[in-house]
Amino acid sequence: MAKKIGITETVLRDAHQSLIATRMPLSDMLPMLEDLDKIGFHSLECWGGATFDACLRFLNEDPWERLRIIRDKCPNTKLQMLFRGQNMLGYRHYADDVVEYFVQRSVANGIDIMRIFDALNDIRNLQTAINACKKEGGHAQVAISYTTGPVFDIDYYVDYAKRIKDAGADSICIKDMAGLLTPYGTYDLVKAIKSEVDIPIQLHSHYTSGLASMVMAKGIEAGADVIDTAMSPLALGTSHPATESMVAALKGTEYDTGLDLVALSKIREYVETLRTKYIESGLLNTKMLAVDAKTLLYQVPGGMLSNLASQLAQAGKSDKFEEVLAEVPRVRKDAGYPPLVTPSSQIVGTQAVFNVITGERYKMVTKEFKDLVAGKYGKTPIDIKPEFKEKICGDMEIITCRPADLLEPELDKLRSELDKKYITQEEDVLSYAQFGQVAINFFEQRAKSDAQEETEVLGEKNEPANLRVTINGKAFDVTIE
Repeated sequence: MAKKIGITETVLRDAHQSLIATRMPLSDMLPMLEDLDKIGFHSLECWGGATFDACLRFLNEDPWERLRIIRDKCPNTKLQMLFRGQNMLGYRHYADDVVEYFVQRSVANGIDIMRIFDALNDIRNLQTAINACKKEGGHAQVAISYTTGPVFDIDYYVDYAKRIKDAGADSICIKDMAGLLTPYGTYDLVKAIKSEVDIPIQLHSHYTSGLASMVMAKGIEAGADVIDTAMSPLALGTSHPATESMVAALKGTEYDTGLDLVALSKIREYVETLRTKYIESGLLNTKMLAVDAKTLLYQVPGGMLSNLASQLAQAGKSDKFEEVLAEVPRVRKDAGYPPLVTPSSQIVGTQAVFNVITGERYKMVTKEFKDLVAGKYGKTPIDIKPEFKEKICGDMEIITCRPADLLEPELDKLRSELDKKYITQEEDVLSYAQFGQVAINFFEQRAKSDAQEETEVLGEKNEPANLRVTINGKAFDVTIE
């Protein structure tokens, strides 16, 4: 029986997050949005992950406005986001009331599918977001953070998939952020989950190790329903398999996507201009487009590789790169084998850098690594040895409950902290909740831009000018001689 495979296009989010540190502005997206909407994708992944941070911190864009514009330009296609469970899009756990409100505003502004994951695969950190998404009528897709290690066999993943289904998920994503899946391993994994869980399965694998296209093909044969791809000029390397290539590979088979290669080619031509632009500007390092099979040895995601290189360069220790790569798996083992995905990848990676450049393991320990070992991010896949906990945490309190259970409701407090002059929309408190001063800096820039736009100069040069100035919502006419 023929089975049409769905395609989630990642060019608006994960492709440029993986290749150019999420620096694609909305202005570069606008020319292709209406064409993307006509293709017939299962979904467009366009929001969440690091886009929120990058919009505020680097692009001087309101991420909420970006979402609303994409929604307006793409009325026929489901919009998808990546959501870090209890971390939302930030880097700490938030109280349930903030998580619930963020989910509500995300769906209200245009998100259809929320891909919700936890860096430790701790189902307790996902439940609030799942419930909130379903309450708002969204599709709750829960991602398995895929990794390898002593505990991560097929039984582990099948058990986790069952718990995901029981938690109320509408679909499951196998999220292979480091490119560690192998084709035949994927076939066995998808087959096993499909035999036990009757909700759709989506496959997400980065091309870092060079295996992702084969992973997709074998996963589809085993019963996967949807795959993630990226338009070819921003595919491969640390990004994803190429959309057009996967569509061509499946064409005429029982898994035909039904997508039009000619229509995709038109979009490809535009994305090619972006690739050229980013290479010329230096945003896109062509090394990111290459295969790096070392990831299979060190289990380090592509984005983490560039981050480690940057940290070592700043410390003047670039010659220690191979030593740090070798240290990462050792630190990960000590810390209970967390999958390497935000924020655990940054935590483990930074600690590995410290271990190498100080010349003594754990001579310097970051606060975040202490928190990870103490249970503040949730339960690690393997229990951490008590003597290691004591060495790292000292007399810190060890957390065994769901970390968010220790948090008081904080939405009202965050509202009271944020100066009302900065608030132009309900969602601003959520931007502030996650990014604090970075959000305030953005609000200040936005206010300056708005004031500039609201100032209308009436009259000709060399004549008295009538200025209309809007201050705090009130308009004043001022004549300047």
